[in-house]
Amino acid sequence: MLSKAQIKILRSLHLNKYRRKYRQFLAEGTVNVLDFIAGPLSVIQIYATESWIEKHPDLPQHLKPETISLKEMEKISALKNPSDVLAVIEKPEHQLPDISTLEDYVLALDNIKDPGNLGTIIRTADWFGIKEILCSDETVDAYNPKVVQATMGSLARVRVHYTNLSSWLSKKPSRLKIFGAVLNGQDIRKVKKPGKGILLIGSEAHGISDSLFPFIDEPVSIPAATGSQAESLNAAVATGIVCYTFRMTS
Repeated sequence: MLSKAQIKILRSLHLNKYRRKYRQFLAEGTVNVLDFIAGPLSVIQIYATESWIEKHPDLPQHLKPETISLKEMEKISALKNPSDVLAVIEKPEHQLPDISTLEDYVLALDNIKDPGNLGTIIRTADWFGIKEILCSDETVDAYNPKVVQATMGSLARVRVHYTNLSSWLSKKPSRLKIFGAVLNGQDIRKVKKPGKGILLIGSEAHGISDSLFPFIDEPVSIPAATGSQAESLNAAVATGIVCYTFRMTS
């Protein structure tokens, strides 16, 4: 049975200030939890129902779950429909990648506010083998429970960094290109794909910030179908198309 103190601490991890204070975050659901167990991050504790534990007898010995009831799970879960398992994970301290030595594509996200969008973007990056994501300081916290849930385990494999994007991009060597996703750029299908570079995605509401536009080497656009009257694409959908085009086409 969970103590009141345990419940208080676990519920506090729903909030960013306590995730920073304790350097911990929550992962819920079987896919998420098993991916974190298999990944490089440190799993501190697992809480699970008796039925979930019976279905997963092969967990590492040092990660023996604490058995709790569904009613207790409801008290600590950040989800409307709690899962049968929740894990406490140590927040990683990833070293910021050196922009002068990049030899692959990385994503740069400017002011992405929606947790679902960020989670989907992280999952998309994982699908296309993009291991580093640079976020502006204003972007939603990657360890927000809604973001973690939307990543479906991909946060265990993709390194997410927060930094001042202007400062980081200003150090870019001339040999590396920054491709900015905008409404009126070059058709993304016709852009030469160099196999490395920075794919810059703007916010859902305002696109790429004015302060970052000077860093863009090639503005690129996803063409709409003839007759389309849609104003723009969802940020996560646009990121998926950009990642596919740069990673899978030439």
